[in-house]
Amino acid sequence: MIAFFRRLWVFARPYRARLGLGLLFSILFACCNGLLVLVVQIVPDAVFASADLDLTRQLLARLPGPLRASLEHLLPAIHMPQSRALLIVLILLLPGVMMLRGACQYLNVYFMNWAAARAVADLRLRLFEHLQNLSLDFFSTSRTGNLISRILTDTTLLHNTISSSFASILKDPITIISVLSVLLIRQPTLTSISLLVFPVCVVPVVFYGRKVRRSAKAMQGHQADLADVMHESFTGIRIVKAYNLEATVVARYSSVISKYVSQYMRILRAQETPGPLIEFLACIGVALVFLYVVFYSAVKPSPGDLIQFVSGVFMMYQPIKSLSRLQNQLEQARAASERAFELLDTPSTVQNPATPVRLHAANAAIQFDGIEFNYGEKPVLRGIHLDVRPGQLVALVGSSGSGKTTLASLLLRFYDPTGGAVRIGGIDLRNVELGDLRNQIALVAQETVLFNETIRANIELGRPGATLEEIKAAAKHAYAQDFIEQKTEGYETMVGEKGVALSVGQRQRIAIARAILKNAPILVLDEATSALDSESERMVQAALEKLMEGRTTICIAHRLSTIQKADLIVVLDAGRIAEQGTHAELLARQGAYWRLHQLQFHDPQGSSPQAGVDA
Repeated sequence: MIAFFRRLWVFARPYRARLGLGLLFSILFACCNGLLVLVVQIVPDAVFASADLDLTRQLLARLPGPLRASLEHLLPAIHMPQSRALLIVLILLLPGVMMLRGACQYLNVYFMNWAAARAVADLRLRLFEHLQNLSLDFFSTSRTGNLISRILTDTTLLHNTISSSFASILKDPITIISVLSVLLIRQPTLTSISLLVFPVCVVPVVFYGRKVRRSAKAMQGHQADLADVMHESFTGIRIVKAYNLEATVVARYSSVISKYVSQYMRILRAQETPGPLIEFLACIGVALVFLYVVFYSAVKPSPGDLIQFVSGVFMMYQPIKSLSRLQNQLEQARAASERAFELLDTPSTVQNPATPVRLHAANAAIQFDGIEFNYGEKPVLRGIHLDVRPGQLVALVGSSGSGKTTLASLLLRFYDPTGGAVRIGGIDLRNVELGDLRNQIALVAQETVLFNETIRANIELGRPGATLEEIKAAAKHAYAQDFIEQKTEGYETMVGEKGVALSVGQRQRIAIARAILKNAPILVLDEATSALDSESERMVQAALEKLMEGRTTICIAHRLSTIQKADLIVVLDAGRIAEQGTHAELLARQGAYWRLHQLQFHDPQGSSPQAGVDA
């Protein structure tokens, strides 16, 4: 638990001033509870002794020194008989203390939540930033819903820990000590009798506290599973509807939510059971006192004594009940923090170098020198030696799983090779700062990623801060200007989630405009036209030819018709280079490329022209 608080304090420390004020007011609130118990006795006794001025003065003398001095200075200002003025002042103590207690409670809650909200916001920002900087291999084995749940749901429990638990750790023990002190001073015998049942109160706190942590961790896991099911069903809604999978998805969601509810109810039972037990034991303590007063006490207590005692006992047992919940809350937060901090502790397999070398990719050759790469234990690339001269168009072709996309990903340092090196201009990319490298490479992928922003904002991502004129020029070169201007709002048109408001071809041309605006010396085309119809392909291919002018281009090809003019075609097979050459040279050899070409253009079975070559 100490390690948990230490890690949490890292995020709370920048707001320690507000946090300190919140803790201060929690202490004052606890002290007000003790003062309230004292006043609760004095006011009834003052009412019953209203005719006796000396007795009323004795009651005033029981108040703490600073409070008594303030009231004595106030009395001359009240123009009425002294006995009546003194009685009014004592009676008004009750709402006065309650008002002070309420103000301290409000300020405690305000300052603690102020600090908690900002500390958790910092933690969420740190988590999100850390995830953005992790390499792609992490995301290939992670579930999107699980990551969202860890950032949003798990950190909510940490908010409750800072806002409530930190204060309770101070407030509740001080309340118990202050109230108990007043009771022991004013009613030592009665208080001692009521405390006979106090040790028993610890039993449910300890017993149920042990059950919470395991259930809390399981509940957080089920909550992440719920997020996963929702994310998958919403993003795959077309398939769900096309295959009538609504009932299947709902059944899967129902199964997970049942497990979540089961764990939630376990935690609820562990949280709520100790409270009634403690209240019951408190009543037993009060009943023991009444039995003592009726049958054994020689001196009967005054009405004020009894009211003070009963209210004090219940006011003391309330924070005991809160402490029992506090342990459960801390166990839940601790379980949630393990999942959140586990993300922060996950290292990226692609790191920036300690002393980066400046990269100049313009007019620089690219070398894949003895590349080896594994996905886990699965070999993907083996012994890749490839030289790309400046300004060349190099096409990578091959069947699915041959390693085409992986090879391009190594150029962008989405991964690092397990053997060999990728070099640009003779510089090993592992010695280059990631931002510097990726600023000099433009990527146009098959699956175009557009954000739920305007067309202008999506193009501007290529070079943040570009003017509208520059954005329009990029769109014109990408053959996107016509359809953009046909939109009612033009460049300010919202594209929707993942660009749903645009056609596939339009989305692809927006992506090409983004790459044109970036104006990087190296271009990677990852099957940029494979998902397009013939008409859209012609438009996009024309835009790509504009984009490739003067750039070193690596093109992952699905349709061989699009790469016949390539300077070099590299055929990959099972992670190795099977052959390389120009289109004419490879056809003349009648090797692997020739077979792929035959499948696309001379399939005797009459199947799709794309048969046999997969992205």
